[in-house]
Amino acid sequence: MRNLLVMLALLATSAMADEPMLRPSARLLFKQPELLKVGQCVRYEEGGSGWVLTEPVYFLRGEVLAAEVRTRHLGTCPAVEGKRLEHYSRAEFNRHTLAFPCVESGVAERDEQIGVVRLRVSEWETPYLRKAANTGRLYRGMFIDRLLKKDMEIELEADLLSLCQP
Repeated sequence: MRNLLVMLALLATSAMADEPMLRPSARLLFKQPELLKVGQCVRYEEGGSGWVLTEPVYFLRGEVLAAEVRTRHLGTCPAVEGKRLEHYSRAEFNRHTLAFPCVESGVAERDEQIGVVRLRVSEWETPYLRKAANTGRLYRGMFIDRLLKKDMEIELEADLLSLCQP
């Protein structure tokens, strides 16, 4: 009987090991699905850092169309030899952002579960200064590499979003 229990425990452990890890975005959808229900107003923000002189906050606001947990293969992040991320051009930064989430070179590729929210864009404000070219998804009227337009649909990980303030 004891051997049977040990075998069952080993089988359960190996089955759990085969399951993709949950990213914070997937955990959010499992624990609080009511926060991202269809029709909910959500906001994505960038900037705002600093203690005394804070940076401006750039944003994108929209309405949730769908939210789901997907399994995604995390491949190796595209890297530019001899450059750190903060020195990337906008095109290099976009290539990295489109591949994200990804793993660093030398780290084993793997599958993970991510919480993805599809939303319809209603309004936005983006930075235009050159120094913002490699700091976020929003830049010069663009969302990564796409020109922002009212009612366009985009996808973001759930943990990057917050509820709109009434």
